[in-house]
Amino acid sequence: MGKFVVWPSELDARLSRRYGRAVGRDFAVDGPELQEIVDAALALGMNVVGLDENKLNPRLAALDEEYRIRGMLRIESRYPKGKSLRMLGQKIREIRKTRAKTKDKKSKSKRRKK
Repeated sequence: MGKFVVWPSELDARLSRRYGRAVGRDFAVDGPELQEIVDAALALGMNVVGLDENKLNPRLAALDEEYRIRGMLRIESRYPKGKSLRMLGQKIREIRKTRAKTKDKKSKSKRRKK
């Protein structure tokens, strides 16, 4: 199993590859949060070895504050980093879809009760 570092900017669809996005736009997500990446990694069977919420990717120093997502993960995976990042991006999208569906169901049930 290989260990590598995952920065949220590597999965951020709002950034260009020049500023650190490591996956194609098909696999990237808008503004990934550190906890979303942790949840996706655990769901995929990857081990989260370390977590630092205050680290900033050096490539983001020149960007506006809205694009600077702080945080860094150390992950252990049986897949190479590129494949692991694509899998993480897909899993985060799945997690967001299921959360959106549950929110819709809750809001609809609240409307019916009134």
